[in-house]
Amino acid sequence: MSNRSKTLYTGVNNDLQRRVFEHKQKLIDGFTRKYNIALLVYYEVTSDVSSAIGREKQIKGWLRSKKLALVESTNPGWKDLSEGWHETPSDPPARQYKTEVDLT
Repeated sequence: MSNRSKTLYTGVNNDLQRRVFEHKQKLIDGFTRKYNIALLVYYEVTSDVSSAIGREKQIKGWLRSKKLALVESTNPGWKDLSEGWHETPSDPPARQYKTEVDLT
């Protein structure tokens, strides 16, 4: 993840859409909130948590130039890959109520 200044953040999670939402809404204190890290610019998917953690450690150990090259290899324009995931309407949706009828 990144911000407009291309500050980088690398992490592991088990629900990418939820985690991106948390970053965008600044729900968790820390580095990403402080530096407004809210753009998903690169991600990888795996079903194995151990390999995900290993990959995170590998990337965190790289020089910044190598991390930038990784992002730019698939996203040269640094577009937010999560654009449209969490659209919020200008007006809150109307409440829906369900009526249950007992026919016994």
